[in-house]
Amino acid sequence: MECTTVDIQHTKPSDNTPSRRGFLALAAAAGAGTALGILPTFTASAAPLRPTESPMLSAADAAKNQLWWQAPGSSNSMIEQGLPVGNGRLGALASNDPSSELLMISDATLWTGGLNDKLESDGQFPYGRADFGSLTLLAELTVAIPDHDLGNVNNYRRTLDLAQGLLSTSYEISGVTYERQVFASRPDDVIVLYFSQKGGGSYTGTVDLAGTHGESTTANSAGRYASFGATFANGLKYGAAVTAYSGTGRVRVDGTSLTFSGCKDLTVVFSGGTNYAPDAAAKYRDPSVNPQSLARTKVLNAAGHSVSSLLHTHVADFRPLFAQLDISLGTSSAAQRELDTWERVQARHRDGVPDPELEAAYLQFSRYLMISGSRGSLPMGLQGPWLDGNDPDWMGDYHTDINIQMNYWMADRAGLSDCFDAYTDYCLAQLPDWTEVTQRLFNVSTNRFRNSSGKVAGWAVAFSTNPYGGSGWWWHPAGNAWLVQSLFEHYEYTQDSAYLKKIYPLIKGAVEFWEARLITTTVTDASGAKREVLIDDSDWSPEHGPQDAKGLTYAQELVWGLFGNFHTASELLGKDASYRKTIDGLRERLYLPVVSPTSGWLEEWMSPDNLGETTHRHLSPLINLFPGDRIRPDESTPKDILDGATALLTARGMVSFGWAQAWRALCWARLKDADKAYQLVGNNLKPSVNGSNGSAMNLFDIYEVEQGRGIFQIESNFGTGAAIIEMLLYSRPGHVELLPALPAAWAEAGSVSGVGVRGGFVADLSWKKGKVTQVKLKSVGGRATTLVAGGASRKISLKPGESVTLRNLG
Repeated sequence: MECTTVDIQHTKPSDNTPSRRGFLALAAAAGAGTALGILPTFTASAAPLRPTESPMLSAADAAKNQLWWQAPGSSNSMIEQGLPVGNGRLGALASNDPSSELLMISDATLWTGGLNDKLESDGQFPYGRADFGSLTLLAELTVAIPDHDLGNVNNYRRTLDLAQGLLSTSYEISGVTYERQVFASRPDDVIVLYFSQKGGGSYTGTVDLAGTHGESTTANSAGRYASFGATFANGLKYGAAVTAYSGTGRVRVDGTSLTFSGCKDLTVVFSGGTNYAPDAAAKYRDPSVNPQSLARTKVLNAAGHSVSSLLHTHVADFRPLFAQLDISLGTSSAAQRELDTWERVQARHRDGVPDPELEAAYLQFSRYLMISGSRGSLPMGLQGPWLDGNDPDWMGDYHTDINIQMNYWMADRAGLSDCFDAYTDYCLAQLPDWTEVTQRLFNVSTNRFRNSSGKVAGWAVAFSTNPYGGSGWWWHPAGNAWLVQSLFEHYEYTQDSAYLKKIYPLIKGAVEFWEARLITTTVTDASGAKREVLIDDSDWSPEHGPQDAKGLTYAQELVWGLFGNFHTASELLGKDASYRKTIDGLRERLYLPVVSPTSGWLEEWMSPDNLGETTHRHLSPLINLFPGDRIRPDESTPKDILDGATALLTARGMVSFGWAQAWRALCWARLKDADKAYQLVGNNLKPSVNGSNGSAMNLFDIYEVEQGRGIFQIESNFGTGAAIIEMLLYSRPGHVELLPALPAAWAEAGSVSGVGVRGGFVADLSWKKGKVTQVKLKSVGGRATTLVAGGASRKISLKPGESVTLRNLG
């Protein structure tokens, strides 16, 4: 590798935008010892310090991180047209209708159901809203302004500012410009709506707060707020409150509504939550929390500050996280830039012309959703905290055979490692109940997946889990290994030994489960020799084929990775040396898949025959192509295995649901096939029409469940974002490769900064004409790796906190 090396140096966090250093200082001021810490429940907190200003973004940075539309969202199509805001726990979809602003507000912890530990006759779990439970909508907030009918409006525009977490709307009526802003503040734990105008106009209307489960809203004239509170049948308490204030005009209570008249400006503040607590010993409740009272306190505290102060506090919290990664994939045309976001999505598909700025913005939208949906509360399930009703498909739950894992593939890669904490904290909180239920129920005689050894240990889960330690639908034996794989990969990015110690019980418990589960069988290798191997007991390859197959490739690959991760963790932590040797011995005896002589594919069922659907949405047998990396296109992987994996991926096809296409894109990126990876990213940017697969107007990914009906599933948004990064950089501990699958559409010139690297590094790189022109590698705990670019490699050694810059690679 020919290159110029800049001296290795100790570095402070780099500026990804001209103003980032200033924002880091603001964040420190706003959060020192206050509400910017982790808030695992809806709880009281100290008042944050208040920055007095928000440094301006450059015009170029502002433009590339903004999405905009020329029409509001319909109240009948909020999941496709409403724009999302969130503070990590609360999430809202906003319609931005001039005459009737509607916010559909969710709390990540507002779950019905419970432990759900009464098995059905077949040994599997019930799976319904009455037993397993469901994520539900907290409230609907409406701000009605009757004189602002859409038919009287000119120059309407709504803008989602991804960099600052700010949703803005502007329009004109009779020469007056009306503007509103919506943001969800984590430091203040509220959602804020601010209405203003230029040109002598005013606002007159009502603010109404409604629950979605039959609650009664009451209003307080003295305090000028409305609120409600209630308790689910499962004992979960919840509540919400809203207040409004203005520097002009009049705001008062009228019945259960807040009315305002003659207001040149108006601020509306909402808060709400539950008494959920991530503590199995406390039955997931905090009895000290009165959600309705707490919501009132939060809105009234926030209302004691100007809206500019609330906004500066919010931006100081949000923007440093967003600024951790910056990306350019090339320059779009002037004609493309003139189109609004929905028109660009449609034009890209219709004309077949790449739109690199839109594609980069899609990744940044995914990061915006991560920051808005995964901080200080439960992790994101199938829809994150964005619902349009109380009946989300599959209960909006946590699917353990792809969906929750895919939600978090992007976090470390995209400079958002802190957002991964919600996933970790969830698994840790559930572990006591997962363990108790597994050891009590997994080996019941009617469970077709039970351990034929008669032994059971550690913990397992079903295909669906809820936040009460509960599982739903069928047992999923390999689910524990996949959950742990994601947890351990986070350690590989961060090199945080305290974190590794924290997750060690989860790793060891999963290992203990598999030590009890594996059975022995005899196989014949290519030479005709027989040998004994360890295989998975009766199981199901998600989500097709026979339900009683043994030695599933999916499970074998995951357990191989699990045992390896246990070895690393126990060795690094100095724990369980004797047990580590035992598990090492089991790992050496594990059966690993072979290629079918019939199909030429990597076998899925320890059989030469294809026992399922050829083009099935899941890539279960390719789990160690991605997200694992035992199978990779280098000399470490036998050619027949690599060819068989490639043939199976090819057979699965290039058209499927959004999340399945994202997984395919990641696999093709691992195989360094840029064209196929890019095609699949483009497939997910195809406009969804009448519920078809693709991107909705608001860029939410739509999953077509039946003709004419689609639903939102958020994992595709994150999986597609992860694929974009994986095309630009691949890493595993000790190895990082630049531009492994760079498509022609991005090859002319581009850059990305802040990309996480497994092994404990962060990379900034730029390229021209398909070749890396510069890379900066910074250690966040890593010490050595091999850097590969343009077919050449170079060994890098750094101390934590040091960085090295290389130029002219190729």
